[in-house]
Amino acid sequence: MSILDAAAEVFCREGFSGASIDEIAAGACVSRQTIYNHYREKETLFLAVVEDVVERANAALFAMLATFPDRPDNLEDDLTAFAVRLARNCLCNHDGKFLRRLVQSEGERYPHLFETWRRQGPCKLATALAALFCRLGHAGALHADDFDLAARQFLALVNADLQMTTLFGGMPTDDELERASRDAVRTFLRAYAAPVEEKVLLRA
Repeated sequence: MSILDAAAEVFCREGFSGASIDEIAAGACVSRQTIYNHYREKETLFLAVVEDVVERANAALFAMLATFPDRPDNLEDDLTAFAVRLARNCLCNHDGKFLRRLVQSEGERYPHLFETWRRQGPCKLATALAALFCRLGHAGALHADDFDLAARQFLALVNADLQMTTLFGGMPTDDELERASRDAVRTFLRAYAAPVEEKVLLRA
């Protein structure tokens, strides 16, 4: 295990204050001095860990966007499948849970660090998702006055029934992911699905 991976596990489990360099060194199978040679102090190592996890988390988020159903055959089913992928691979994966735990425990100590993550990760995700929803709007599948708001609400709905499980380090089952995602999509579509008469006119 690399130093950064070992440190991520310890920081996630113990928080910054409780994390021990000796424990990190043992997890990485290196000496305490090796860690100090690379990172000088615990805070420098912590910053490197967060930057590494943020980079991976952001890559996963935007990989998921590439699977968005911009030409859905069945809007509810295809958006539900997308929501399941998003939750499993981004919201509920190891990096996603790690970042949430650190924001809760260390966000006040390092607000600048997590503000960078918020801008580069969740905010960019919501903006990109809004653009994709806007394309569905132009295709006649959705109707919204504010697609940025719609995107933020979609993400909140997907996470709503999963956050208590992930907050305590758990991983939702496949059935829980499917149920939470379908409930989220149905609620979202009740608010934003285009009226039937609009769809008929666009197909005519």
